[in-house]
Amino acid sequence: MSRIIRVAVDAMGGDNAPVEIVKGATEAVNEREDIVVLLVGKEDILNAELNNYTFDKSRIKVINADDIITNDEAPVMAIRRKKDSSIVVALNLVKNGEADAFVSAGSTGAVLVGGQFIVGRIKGVERPPLAPIIPTLEGVSLLIDCGANVDARPSHLVQFAKMGSVYMEHVVGIKNPRVAIVNIGAEEEKGNLLVKETFPLLKNCNEINFIGSIEAREIPNGAADVIVCEAFVGNVILKLYEGLGSALIGKIKSGLMSTTRSKIGAALVKPALKETLKSFDSSKYGGAPLLGLNGLIVKTHGSSKSVEVKNSIIQCITFTEQEINEKIKKNIQVEE
Repeated sequence: MSRIIRVAVDAMGGDNAPVEIVKGATEAVNEREDIVVLLVGKEDILNAELNNYTFDKSRIKVINADDIITNDEAPVMAIRRKKDSSIVVALNLVKNGEADAFVSAGSTGAVLVGGQFIVGRIKGVERPPLAPIIPTLEGVSLLIDCGANVDARPSHLVQFAKMGSVYMEHVVGIKNPRVAIVNIGAEEEKGNLLVKETFPLLKNCNEINFIGSIEAREIPNGAADVIVCEAFVGNVILKLYEGLGSALIGKIKSGLMSTTRSKIGAALVKPALKETLKSFDSSKYGGAPLLGLNGLIVKTHGSSKSVEVKNSIIQCITFTEQEINEKIKKNIQVEE
């Protein structure tokens, strides 16, 4: 029998909490038999919501937490003061070994701060990066970092590349993943000071398959499997990616409905178009892991619906079974 993975879920975080969070949790345990979900939040509200679903009640447990950390609170102060918040209580479950992973659609800042302060970094990891999977024409790529380290040093980016390679190979299943650094040109001498200093370090790093620089326009084409940058650049790329995708879909729908002829054409192409757009739906890959911590932390979109919550919970299985943290430890040189 396979190991049971225990996932603590912040049931009160996100725009659609607790309804979509609870629904996603029930969908996860109904789809997989190797998961136990620990729903953390206001007990009476969660139990009432769970009554709307059919599931194995032995595999969803409610852990009470009376407080909620909101997006407009200062993350550090909130983590320190709100000890009974759903985020802090759930992170402590991971720290104490009562849960293997933590999933939240709540305050990104609080999750990042709490992950480092409560769960703690793997020895040798300088900065834990947030690493979402993004869809491309070739499949998917890992964007690392996209939100945790706005100011980074070359040594941080080298570690991002190593951790990202481990994740893509053992969780996503891409052998010898291609690593590239985000730049404004393909030439080695291009870029700002951070990129210029990092490039030779990545080039001489034997643990990764470094292919050089990648320009932003090449990212959607799948030119690299691991895309390395500091969080400022990564977050801009991610938000533009999401915004442009949404705008294009809206424009296509508007054009298809503009005339009677286009409506007839829309009816003909709808099945193929729907299938094509489905391949660019990042929700099926779950959330973004915060790599380099002593436990798995997964941050999902604040607007996540049940399908993304479910997939974020399920992705914790592969991460845990593949012992990603142990592999990261072996790939990160620890200075004694």
